[in-house]
Amino acid sequence: MSVSNSFDNREYPHLVFLPSGIGNLIPFFRIAVMFVSRNCKVTFINIKPQAPAPEFVSFSRFSANHPRIEILDFEMDLHTPLDSTIRDPFIIHFQNITRSLDHLKHVLSSSPVKAIFSDFAIAAKLAEISADLDIPYYIVSTCSAQFFALIAYLPVLMMEDPNVFSNPLGDVKIQELAPIQKSSIPPTWMDDSTNYLLPVYLLPNAGSLPKVKGVLLSTFNWFEPETIAALNRGRVLNSLPPLFPIGPLPSYEPQESHHLPWLNEKPAESVVYVNFGSREVMSTDQIRELRKGLEICGCNYLWVIKGNENVHNSREFQEFSGDSSPEGSKSRGKIIRGWVDQEKILAHPAIGGFVNQCEWVSVMQAAWYGVPMLAWPQHCDHKMNAETVEKAGLGIWIKDWGWGGEKLVDRKEIGRLLEQIMGDWDIKKAAKNVREKAREACEVGGSSEKVLVKVIAMLTSKEK
Repeated sequence: MSVSNSFDNREYPHLVFLPSGIGNLIPFFRIAVMFVSRNCKVTFINIKPQAPAPEFVSFSRFSANHPRIEILDFEMDLHTPLDSTIRDPFIIHFQNITRSLDHLKHVLSSSPVKAIFSDFAIAAKLAEISADLDIPYYIVSTCSAQFFALIAYLPVLMMEDPNVFSNPLGDVKIQELAPIQKSSIPPTWMDDSTNYLLPVYLLPNAGSLPKVKGVLLSTFNWFEPETIAALNRGRVLNSLPPLFPIGPLPSYEPQESHHLPWLNEKPAESVVYVNFGSREVMSTDQIRELRKGLEICGCNYLWVIKGNENVHNSREFQEFSGDSSPEGSKSRGKIIRGWVDQEKILAHPAIGGFVNQCEWVSVMQAAWYGVPMLAWPQHCDHKMNAETVEKAGLGIWIKDWGWGGEKLVDRKEIGRLLEQIMGDWDIKKAAKNVREKAREACEVGGSSEKVLVKVIAMLTSKEK
């Protein structure tokens, strides 16, 4: 257990960012930069070793581009005894973090800290620590307002019916919000086998939310109006802290020329961008159907595939991507293996459509650039996000496809839908309207900008 160094003496407001490493780092990067640009001083505590995640590829780059943000390395204690019956690496990593956080108390109390920002994953433990140190604690939410409402309401749901997730049929009803079909609930919540996710991870953290000073949401009022209003008016739960929708969050990277010259050669809005993230592994059969669907569509495509070595080494994939190069490409399509800077790709004028699993960070990026989505949920909150995407006019979602891997989606159907998002003027117009609303929210006087000003005023106030 170690921390690389102690905090320097500094003036208020000094803000400490402590992302757990369970989830996406991008919102933390962006909010930290927004605060620094408004004369706050920010310290990032980097928990090590980190859970495997592609976001950490950019951590050193983030540090280099923002030298005013101090980075402190915090080594987890990996020798704390754990329940021997738990085998889930996610739960083990989560428990290692929470059992190590007490070692941060002396660091957090060594110099004045105005507020701590972390994520839901360690909310229960940090609520306890921040209360002991009398430091306000804020959560940075990396999910939609709708999914946050579901998580916040979990203790009530489980108290009313401990077996609410045992039956896969029907709806989940949250006070003052539209019912959520159980088919859209994360599959891991519905698992009949020994499931530590709810009792060990979700319920304790959800139960700690009333102790939090506030929650920063990466969304904006126009995109989720009913949910945000219901949450902030106490109609869902009157014990929740204030929610601050400050999204979409602007890029934290300096503007620079695009790193894919291949895109520069393509006409405006002629390329469909396909990326299912680093954690999704498609079967070779589904890769084949998607490949054929792209051919049927006839559009240019940029496809990022990050599966395991079995997929990459399969004959199907080698024939598709070109076995002479790890980034095999043809004139109409380009295949990339590994991590890419997705925001720079979506910002490129050649991009005209986006096929994605509907992770919330990707949804907000698509909203910011007005790129229509073909939503293809794989797990977790993806179906709930896809519903929001469709309702806002940012894209289309075919519910019959189910979760990733449940159904082999036919090439003809894929090709037809790709043609639709790439060629349907009404879909493109609706996505561009989302872009307008997203930009308006972040302009001076916009809904998200006004909320951010309010948060900054709270942080610079002498009162806690």
